[in-house]
Amino acid sequence: MKDLIRVRSLISADVEMLLNQQVKKEAYSSAVYLSMASWCNRNGFDYSSDYFFKQAEEERQHQLKFYKYILDMGGNAISPEITGIKQEYNSFREVFEEALDQEISVTQSIKNIYARCLKEQDFVTNEFLNWFLKEQREEEYKARRAIELFEVIGEEGTGRWQIDKHVGDIKYNSEA
Repeated sequence: MKDLIRVRSLISADVEMLLNQQVKKEAYSSAVYLSMASWCNRNGFDYSSDYFFKQAEEERQHQLKFYKYILDMGGNAISPEITGIKQEYNSFREVFEEALDQEISVTQSIKNIYARCLKEQDFVTNEFLNWFLKEQREEEYKARRAIELFEVIGEEGTGRWQIDKHVGDIKYNSEA
C-alpha cells in the first residue's frame, strides 16, 4: 500500500539521483573521518582523534538526514557502498589539510544540488539544503582554523602537542 502512495515522488529523478550521491558523499566523509581518528589515535594525537570521531558521527547524521529526506519526498533512498578509504597519512598536518579538502568537496556538491533545484524550481529541496549550506560554512571554518594552528603554533618542539590540544577548542560563532 505504501508503494502506491509513493508512485508520485515530490522530487525529480535527477534531484533524487543527486541526493543519493550526497548520501554516499556524507557516508564517505564519515568513513574518512573515522580513518583520520584512527591515524591520530595511533600516532598519539588523542584530542584530534576525539575531534575526528565527533566529525565522523556528525557526517553520519548528515547522511541520515539526506536519506530520510529522500524517503519523505517519496523517493528511493539508496544505502551506499563505501570503499577506498585512505588509512595512512604522511603527517599530522596532512590529516587536517585533507579534512578541509573533504569539507570543500561536500560544500561544492551541496551547491550543485541547490543549483539543480533552482533550475527545476524545487524550492522545497532548496529549503532543506539551506541548513546544510549553513552547516558547511561552519565545517569549513573549523577546518581552516585547525590548519591555521599549524601556522600560528608551528610544529617544532611541543608544537604538534599544542595543536592537538587546541583542535577541539575551535568554535564557530555565526553571530560574528
